[in-house]
Amino acid sequence: MQWEIYALRYGIQERRVRDNFIHPPGPRDAHDAPMPLDYFVWLLRAGSRQILVDTGFGREVAERRIRTILRPVEDALRALGCEPAAVEDVVITHLHYDHAGNLDLFPNARIHVQDREVSFATGRQMCFACTRAAFEVEDVVRMVRAVYAERVVFHDGDGEVAPGVSVHHVGGHTAGLQVVRVETARGPVVLASDASHYYANMERREPFPICFNLGEMTAGWLAAQRLAGGDANRVVPGHDPEVRRRYPALPGSDGETVLLHVAPLTR
Repeated sequence: MQWEIYALRYGIQERRVRDNFIHPPGPRDAHDAPMPLDYFVWLLRAGSRQILVDTGFGREVAERRIRTILRPVEDALRALGCEPAAVEDVVITHLHYDHAGNLDLFPNARIHVQDREVSFATGRQMCFACTRAAFEVEDVVRMVRAVYAERVVFHDGDGEVAPGVSVHHVGGHTAGLQVVRVETARGPVVLASDASHYYANMERREPFPICFNLGEMTAGWLAAQRLAGGDANRVVPGHDPEVRRRYPALPGSDGETVLLHVAPLTR
């Protein structure tokens, strides 16, 4: 089965310069320039079937963490004709606040997550502020409630969500981070999520500084490319504004939604 992939930008963090790499560039480095973060969710479509990858965050979290919401996730989805309550499957790549908020918007969805991520987010590592800083406890509690409601599909490593859509554990950024492989008309596309925030993290071999396991993070870049059939151009990072420049925009979206199932405009 071939899928369409829509990257929906819902928010932004503009004031980032030197904190996107474990080893930041030197004072004369050409890369020492503002590098804002875009926040995305990804909608997958094949016929009448729809799958959402990640759920973003809401206004209360945005205000507290000093992030800007450009449009609420539910509005971005409805602009594509996707009613949140009608979504049947949600993939959570990991449980950080910007990927696992808004779960209450999807009351009828099966939630796909890695065993290791739920164990990580509810286990002993959360006793340390430095590890739990990117988690919102209420998001984690909603996930636990979904477990008790028998709405969670746990994956241990590789798993299928639907024909042509699979998840793959890579870890690194968090203990249970998973990437999503999607079969499209242009071949397999890998939504890397936070396995690589930017193209530059992969291309320069410089990890993003929020990193639970450095070895897994670096191995994750290679795994993502392998899952994309060896084509780095089919690996899509999780937060890079460059994504919206490389891919064609959905007509009428003012460039806020781009199409990942078609060839990029630039490489």
